[in-house]
Amino acid sequence: MSKAIYPGSFDPVTMGHMDVIRRSADIFDELVICVLNNVNKSALFSIEERVKILQKATQDLPNVRVDHFSGLLTQYARQQHIHVVVRGLRAVTDFEYELQNAQTNRKLSDGYLDTMFLTTSLEYAYLSSSTVKEIASFGGDVSDCVPDFVAELLYAKYK
Repeated sequence: MSKAIYPGSFDPVTMGHMDVIRRSADIFDELVICVLNNVNKSALFSIEERVKILQKATQDLPNVRVDHFSGLLTQYARQQHIHVVVRGLRAVTDFEYELQNAQTNRKLSDGYLDTMFLTTSLEYAYLSSSTVKEIASFGGDVSDCVPDFVAELLYAKYK
């Protein structure tokens, strides 16, 4: 059985994330989406909220499981017997950062963990969770950026 992990903050999940999730779910027998607790970012949604949001957003994908973790991705992956990390790339600037993370994870895991990059579909290449939050905070239209129910949750947070 092939398994992969797709880690991220997902604060909130965007259509770009969903694109990578759906495409990864087609490639692997099991995809574990891991919401990470990034202490360097102040999240709009709690970890519990993000897990619930992702569970709802992926409810039609039977081979997708949502979890959360704190700490090193390499430790979590080893505990879960997962050898592949999926990461989405929007632009060249993402590649530099993601390449460094992939190399670090491979080194920390003694070669146990590899990274597979998927380029985001062009229609979502501009999207980031930060941009979506900024648009929503000013009451802008985020309907093309996130699933409908996520847009409602965003607007409720900013009221």
